[in-house]
Order: sequence, then structure tokens, then C-alpha cells
Amino acid sequence: MEWSRVIGDAVQYMEGHIMEDISVYDVAAYVHVSPFYFHKGFSLLCGYSMTEYLRNRRMALAGEELITSGISVTELAMKYGYDSPDSFSKAFSRFHGHTPLAVRREQAAIKTFAPLKLSISLSGGYIMDYRIESKASFTVVGVAREFGYDNARQAIPLFWEEYFSGEKNKPVSGMFGINIDLRTGEKSGKSGLYGAALHDGETPAGQGKGKFEYLIADLYDSSAGIPEGCVGMTIPAFTWAVFPCEGALTDSLQNTNRKIFSEWLPASQYEFAAGYCVEMYDEVDKYPKGTDDPEYYAEIWIPVKKQKPGGIL
Repeated sequence: MEWSRVIGDAVQYMEGHIMEDISVYDVAAYVHVSPFYFHKGFSLLCGYSMTEYLRNRRMALAGEELITSGISVTELAMKYGYDSPDSFSKAFSRFHGHTPLAVRREQAAIKTFAPLKLSISLSGGYIMDYRIESKASFTVVGVAREFGYDNARQAIPLFWEEYFSGEKNKPVSGMFGINIDLRTGEKSGKSGLYGAALHDGETPAGQGKGKFEYLIADLYDSSAGIPEGCVGMTIPAFTWAVFPCEGALTDSLQNTNRKIFSEWLPASQYEFAAGYCVEMYDEVDKYPKGTDDPEYYAEIWIPVKKQKPGGIL
């Protein structure tokens, strides 16, 4: 998969619609990649999320407009999609380090944020273990929650902590962490499971839209049924690319994910087959230091299919 081309096309689309109400679904549909994997790849390769990119670009443009025109702060807030001049001023101050009033009256400096130009260079000879494995459909049972793309990195670990706090006898032991977002080609503003907008009052419309479902799960045991408060879900049969992750869990997952997007995908013959991502965790009790153990073992499973000649999907 040519990620430099995917990201380049995505940036071109965002720049062409910079003042519009666009979401991760709009951009992912344009580059023909699932929203989950587009957002993940963009964040890993660029160092910030799509929402952060759009917010920074718009704040840079707003700063330029503030010092080169007579437009009022209220008009700027409306133009850049904020609910009020106050919410716009707070976002402006966070980005530029000065309020709009200080910039206009005191000629305080503003910051710039140029359009992204991504260059991915591949160096041969890297070592990355993986296997391609066909798996039949399997059913899991777990506790589910929706997460917005931009806060998932912080919120999902808190979800695990919350679930395993308190009483010890939990109906799900946490063999899997499963991300699911099957929507493609959806425009922003839609309602439904994944379409609700995230809005903190200081984020303009169109930024932060989109949710995906996440499960802390185990394999389904038909003899035990589905415990109260849990859901059952069948993961379809796929060909999976399976990546071993060895070492302290947080670092090993992050390093492996980064290599998948920066090294494996650009050089492989495969593309994403669907918006599933499964993380499989070994039993924590087997390791003296638990998930922080240098020998702790986990896997990342990604559904894949052979890439079409001349395609990017």
C-alpha cells in the first residue's frame, strides 16, 4: 500500500475543503481506506491526528486573516466554525500563545502551520516478523464502548483500568482488545453508532466527528452464555496479517504499529480488507512483571487481502 500517496491525496483533499465541515469518514472515503486504518496510519506517520492537523491549519489561517484584514473576532469565530467568540479566542490563544485582541492591538506574534508534505523513505533489510493466516469466523463475548478517534489513545487504557478495578471476578478476562469501524464513504454529520459528533465547545464543527466500537473480549463459551452487561459478536472469516509483539505491552504495541504503517505496508503485497483490528494478549500471570515484563507477548491481527495491480487499497 502506497501510504505516501494515500496521505498526500488526503492532505490535498483536506486543503481543498479546509473551511468545510469534513470528518475522518469524508477523507477516508476519498482515499479509499477504512476510517479506522486511515486515522491510525495518519496519526502514526504524521505525529498528530487528522483533527489536530485541520485545527492547526485553520488556526494558522485565522491568524493570518486577523492581521491582514479588518474582520471582527465574532466574524472569524463564525467563519471558522466555532460556537462563540469566546470558544474561538480560547482555541486561538492555545495555538498562537496570544489572544486575538493582543495580536490585533499589541501586534503580538502569531504562529504558522504549513500544509503537510509527507515523505516516506524505505530502507531495505529491516527485520519484522509476521505471518499470514486464514482464520474461520469466531465469536467473542465482551464489554463494549464507543470511542471518538481523537481521544481513544488516552481513553481506551482508562476503560481497561475502570473495567478491572473493584471486584476481582470479572465475566471477561481480556484476551482480546478489538477495534471495529465498518463504515466507509459516510459523510460527516450523520447520526448512528459511529456518526455522533464530539464537541467540547472549543472545537469547530467538523472536527472530531466519528466514533468506533471497542471491545474488551474473550472467546465465546456457549456453555457459559453471554454474561449480564456483555455483548456477543462474531468476527467474520478473514485472511489476517499477524504481528508478534514482544516486550512491555505499551511500547511493543506502539513500535509494531509504527512499523506496520511505515515499513511493512509500503513494501507488502497486501491491503486492508475491513475495519477490524484485533490485539491478542497472553495471560498476564505467566510473567513476573505482568504486561511490563520484557518478555510479555501479544499479537496484532489485521484483516488483509492481496493488493490489486496498480491499486493502493
